[in-house]
Amino acid sequence: MAAKITLTTTSAIAAREFYDVVTGLWDSFAEDAFVRDVESGLYFNPDRMHRLDHKGQFLKVRGPQYRAAPPKGWPVIVQAGASDAGRQLAAETAEVIFAAGGSLAEGKRFYADVKSRMKALGRSPEHLKVLPGAFVIVGDTVDGAQKKKALLDSLVHPGSGLASLSIALGCDASGFDLDGPLPEIPETNDSKSGRERFVTLAKRDNLTVRQLAQIAGSFGGLAFAGTPATFADEMEQWLFEEGCDGFNIMFPYAPQGLDDFVDKVVPELQRRGLFRREYEGKTLREHLGLPRPENQFFSSQTINRPVSSRPKSRR
Repeated sequence: MAAKITLTTTSAIAAREFYDVVTGLWDSFAEDAFVRDVESGLYFNPDRMHRLDHKGQFLKVRGPQYRAAPPKGWPVIVQAGASDAGRQLAAETAEVIFAAGGSLAEGKRFYADVKSRMKALGRSPEHLKVLPGAFVIVGDTVDGAQKKKALLDSLVHPGSGLASLSIALGCDASGFDLDGPLPEIPETNDSKSGRERFVTLAKRDNLTVRQLAQIAGSFGGLAFAGTPATFADEMEQWLFEEGCDGFNIMFPYAPQGLDDFVDKVVPELQRRGLFRREYEGKTLREHLGLPRPENQFFSSQTINRPVSSRPKSRR
């Protein structure tokens, strides 16, 4: 049974309805629906097909989806957005959250909040993985990695940085005093988590608009710049202190940034038992340790129905 809808914003309610429709379509057929019996000419058992007939606030969908479910059941449901409505949507529906990152303290608060919402809904917290975006710059020394990051940050064009800051804040920042503090930013319907992150950052570190634009134009979230050992230390702390379940790794450039992480950091993570040495299944769902969703309309128990004649088609 679907969790009770407790969302309040229009966009979140629409997103929840879209989720209900799409997952309902994915469950159009029972696992044993497609009999493919050549002798009788029966391709599928219509009694094992569900027509959605959804009529909601935003969507009207008849269904069904005319294809069998893949081995994984559903694709992995991924959510992004840290507003209150976004957190509730994730707690009700998501299996992975691409979190914004930030400090470990912020990550722990976000992690605890979303997981507690899941418990209140009767969902297992293990069925959702919180993966903050982590910008990684690998060096032979910590100082070398920090200098590499500073060089990359210095290459951000002011105009590009202001455009990125405007998107994050949900308002036009082009008229702000570049060398002054961030003015009061009004609430909007745009990304609330992005606005909150930069407003908090500006107050905490006493940053000017120019400095914020440079951060927005580069990467304003969780960033690791150091050696393989310091990477492993910080990631281990995030995992063991329940700031996340893993990371969505982001590279400053390719292919070298990717190669540096794979060739230098991954072996250290494997040595500490923090990262697998072999794949744990055949699908992304299995790699993430997520269960296959039960069909909403049919029992997983296979029904062996004798085929005696070709049934009438359903429309």
